[in-house]
Amino acid sequence: MINVPDKRSSLLIKNVILSFVIKGWSAVIVLLMVPLTLKMLGIYSNGVWLTISSVMIWMDLMDFGLGNGLRNAVASYIAANDIQKVREAVSATFIILIGIAIPLLLILYATIWFLDIYNIFGVDRFKIDDFDTILTIAVTLISGTFILKATGNFYMGLQLPAVNNLIICIGQTSVFLLTLAAYLLGSHSLMTVAIISTGAPLCIWIISMLYTFRFRYPQFSPATAFFNIYIARDLFTKGFQFFVIQICGVVLFMSTNIIISKIFSPAEVTPYQIAYRYFNLVLVAFTTICMPFWNATTDAYARNDIQWIRRTERKLNMLMVYGFLALVIMVLLSNYVYSIWVGNKVNIPIQLSASIALYFFILIVSLRYSVILNGLNILRIQLSFIVPATIVFLPLAWFVCNTWGTVTSLVLTMCLVNTPGLIANAWKYYQLIHMKKI
Repeated sequence: MINVPDKRSSLLIKNVILSFVIKGWSAVIVLLMVPLTLKMLGIYSNGVWLTISSVMIWMDLMDFGLGNGLRNAVASYIAANDIQKVREAVSATFIILIGIAIPLLLILYATIWFLDIYNIFGVDRFKIDDFDTILTIAVTLISGTFILKATGNFYMGLQLPAVNNLIICIGQTSVFLLTLAAYLLGSHSLMTVAIISTGAPLCIWIISMLYTFRFRYPQFSPATAFFNIYIARDLFTKGFQFFVIQICGVVLFMSTNIIISKIFSPAEVTPYQIAYRYFNLVLVAFTTICMPFWNATTDAYARNDIQWIRRTERKLNMLMVYGFLALVIMVLLSNYVYSIWVGNKVNIPIQLSASIALYFFILIVSLRYSVILNGLNILRIQLSFIVPATIVFLPLAWFVCNTWGTVTSLVLTMCLVNTPGLIANAWKYYQLIHMKKI
């Protein structure tokens, strides 16, 4: 008979392998989308779309941490074999998300239609028609995904992140195929790209949610009758810490496109995003392998299996080393890869590539430690550093960009503000694992 630690490790390995294959295909789709949308929209409109995409990510993360709270709650309740509480947690999450989405959507509508949205994004109204309409459609469709993506968090709580990755991958593939079809049919508008990119994933999430809770796991189906105020309060309390970390991450990681668009030009967003997506492949690979450790750690802690958590250290350290080597090789090959990938239309300086590679290495090292801390619901140390970093980042970035006038200087600023958090995560992990304060 297989014992719990062996079963946990076996499930983790299977999900890592499956997730790696799925994420590998997703990475191919993301790479193919870059030249496709660039040809379809041109450098300026493509830069505008990338900036809009950043706003979509902002909205997608405004769930007050409920998604991550749900995944930890499901893992803990499953370990305790408490089916009732799992259903209550799922029900509370979906109901609260609906309650968040409606006022959030109204606020975004008001912002789009009553403020000068062209000026806010630094977009030339003579180059982009109906920018406000495009944003309205995009935020409307993304609000549905905002609610339904909790289905993926449910699967992660079951220690099945590969299923969540598969749903996302199918959505990305649908976007690529529909965008390609639109391009071949001669529909090259920003409106078309926005509708396809936000509408196709929503359809996939609708199908996934119905299949999951009607056929695969009907015992966990969300319902208002299973809304438990105490479970909801617990999810919200724990989730809010995740939310603060997420929203700070949004400001630190996603506001860059808007800063570049506003201070320089939307056209400057394109080379930055091409380099960003190129080096992001390493972070995607690292995250794919690391993420199953999150809820495996939650399960191990709920069962008081601390030794299993300690045995994961060597694996995560080796992954970190491989990530560093991959980034170095990618910097050396960057100009060659760019020329094959997007041709000679976009100039990307080597110093920009090197600075973005450094930035991703800092994220990888920080993630190596935070994935275990997240699984243990130990978030205060991350909050203590990411909040001050966020407060400092925007004025510092504005000053640096206006003083040195390069995107590279902005990326180095991102590296600087993220380094203290990395050190804090590593120290907290050392306290828990090596000083046995867990």
